[in-house]
Amino acid sequence: MDSKIIYKLEFHKVRDTLAGLAATSLGKSRAEVLQPSGKLEEVKHRLQATDEAFAADRLKGGAPFGGIRDIRASLKRSRIGGMLNPAELLDIANTMLGARRLSRFLENVHENRPIPLLMRLAEQISEDRQLEDRIRDCIDEGAFVADKASPELSRLRQELRNGEGRVREKLEQMVRSSSIQKMLQDNLITIRGDRYVIPVKQEYRSHFGGIVHDQSASGATLYIEPESVVQMNNRLRELRLSEEREIERILMILTSLVADFADPLETTLEALGELDFIFAKASLAREMKATLPMMNDRGFLKIRKGRHPLIAKDRVVPLDVELGNKFSTIIITGPNTGGKTVSLKTVGLLSLMAMAGLFVPGEDGSQLCVFDAIYADIGDEQSIEQSLSTFSSHMTNIVTILREMTPKSLVLLDEVGAGTDPAEGSALAISILEHIHRMGCRMVATTHYSELKAYAYERAGVINASMEFDINTLSPTYRLLVGVPGRSNAFAIAERLGLSGRIIEHARGQVGEDDQRVESMIASLEENRLTAEAERLSAEKEHREVDLLKRQMEEERRRFEEERGRLLAKAERDAEEAVKKARREADEIIADLRKLAMEERSSIKEHQLIDMKRRLDEAVPELAPKKPAGIGSTPKKARPLQTGDEVKVISFGQKGQIVDISPEEATVQLGILKMKVALSDLELLKSAPQKQQSVQQATTGLKRTRDEGARLELDLRGKNIEESIIDVDRFLDESFLASFPQVYLIHGKGTGALRAGIQDYLRRHKHVKSFRIGAYNEGGTGVTVVELK
Repeated sequence: MDSKIIYKLEFHKVRDTLAGLAATSLGKSRAEVLQPSGKLEEVKHRLQATDEAFAADRLKGGAPFGGIRDIRASLKRSRIGGMLNPAELLDIANTMLGARRLSRFLENVHENRPIPLLMRLAEQISEDRQLEDRIRDCIDEGAFVADKASPELSRLRQELRNGEGRVREKLEQMVRSSSIQKMLQDNLITIRGDRYVIPVKQEYRSHFGGIVHDQSASGATLYIEPESVVQMNNRLRELRLSEEREIERILMILTSLVADFADPLETTLEALGELDFIFAKASLAREMKATLPMMNDRGFLKIRKGRHPLIAKDRVVPLDVELGNKFSTIIITGPNTGGKTVSLKTVGLLSLMAMAGLFVPGEDGSQLCVFDAIYADIGDEQSIEQSLSTFSSHMTNIVTILREMTPKSLVLLDEVGAGTDPAEGSALAISILEHIHRMGCRMVATTHYSELKAYAYERAGVINASMEFDINTLSPTYRLLVGVPGRSNAFAIAERLGLSGRIIEHARGQVGEDDQRVESMIASLEENRLTAEAERLSAEKEHREVDLLKRQMEEERRRFEEERGRLLAKAERDAEEAVKKARREADEIIADLRKLAMEERSSIKEHQLIDMKRRLDEAVPELAPKKPAGIGSTPKKARPLQTGDEVKVISFGQKGQIVDISPEEATVQLGILKMKVALSDLELLKSAPQKQQSVQQATTGLKRTRDEGARLELDLRGKNIEESIIDVDRFLDESFLASFPQVYLIHGKGTGALRAGIQDYLRRHKHVKSFRIGAYNEGGTGVTVVELK
């Protein structure tokens, strides 16, 4: 791509922004030289990589590039036998650590969302934990060779510390001496040239032996190494030299290890730079709120709400444009400062960004084309040095474009034919546009010439467009209107600004009849467009409101179904649990009765036990599917329902038995639950037998043959105390003979007088062991449960 186009369309500014988002110098250097590609497969590959990084950033946050440095110079020096310093070795270790962290990050993302291109780069990252650990063992975080780097270095530094301690101790004794203090400028010990010295006044120089290493600027103070510590300082100097040699030896060993691993590290750096560059593109997409464009190589463009990336988000006006389907050329007309050039640049810049593998600032569904080249003649390139006028500079560019363009090129022309006589300029512009159009290029051109509006109307594959202008505010809206040519608006603007009506009317008379008809036609088209757009916006608003109501209703229905299903499931679980409990208790009773029969050799009929067990099994509620079966459908009825009938509750899908009935509803026993159900929601399954028994009555059938009339409960409701006591006495005798452990006296709640009288009688009865008020599921205060001896 021609570098002039890169700068004309300001792609270099996008590139600079991208470079600023790179985390390492490796990625930044790639961003700075980014070029669009004219190959479709390469562009798709670039965009896929950006999309994978964008997904990884969205799922797991920013990729970790901390610690990664450009260590290529260090690797090169290690190969040629140079010695790396501690800081360079530490950078190498930190880069290896950063590379390993990045590789783990990508593997973690790949487990949740496949990122094959990024993983292919991650596979190029080499690891050598032994080398990394060796460097860290020898070099600390301050880039200083650690004592533990070798035993010899540790010994030398320990001896150095001890020797320095002895020298300082010797000098401190001198400094503390009262006879010497008066000779010192300051009571302190300092260092000159790696040797410990003391500051002595000039006049006492002869009182000290040793060596003078320095003096103050005034010459009043001499820094003297006393003779008593000269040999000790000499020893420290020898130890420091030995330390330096040992450090050099350690650094050379580490450098040779790095050189052995230099080639894999070079490959790793290439992969790290490319990954940083790709994640920088993802960061740019996030900042610009850009989307992934669809790409093609058939010359088709469809930009949806495209925004110029270099204009502030609160000021930019989105652009909608389609090119390459029904028409291959767009001619944009309109006043100056209306946004024609910005629209032209937006089309070109978004195309360059997509071809470079960058997301484009626009809505999803935007499509862009991979062109073999983009050519643009934008702006005034007048040159005094080259004696080129505005028209000449435009013609020079256009001649170059006409010579180099191909049918797969995109051509952008700003103010084509401008800068010369209007009649000649418009004719030349039409001729240039016709030549480019016949070539098959995709083209967007801007102009002031009204003759080009007529050309666009008459030529197939060419369409007019204009920048919208608000007459009321006398300002452009910067919206591109495809299919509508621009109006001059000169008379309307002049009238709004207060120009005399007589002058304006005279001016109108100077305009040709054809031009007036064209202006009237454009005005009518503009009015119709505004009306249609208002109606479209109104329809879209109503459509959104309907969609919102629909979603709300669907959500309400879904919540209702979930709640209904939850309640049904809970009721089924409660019913099933209660029946299971009753079955367990019945099994225990049957086992006790069998045991008694064995012990007392009484004649309990086995088939009665089996029949009662079967009845208890049938009492378990069926778990019907949650979907209600035909609510509102007419249930099958062989005859009118009556008490005792076995029925199916249609809405619940469960079987039960009618225990009470009225003209419109019935009370149905579902396991241990009773509920009122509309007759229309019931389906007859089995007519009532001649003699019905409840589960409790079936249980009371488990008794000796001579006690066939015994039962577990006695209903006393509606009787007075005297009658009730006679019935209770008889009932307790029968229950005692039947060996029932406990029975139920149903006296109702009422005023409580009947309950009090019966319980007073129970306290004196010989067969009663204890009694209590019934539990919630046994009838509550309306039932007294009696435990027999």
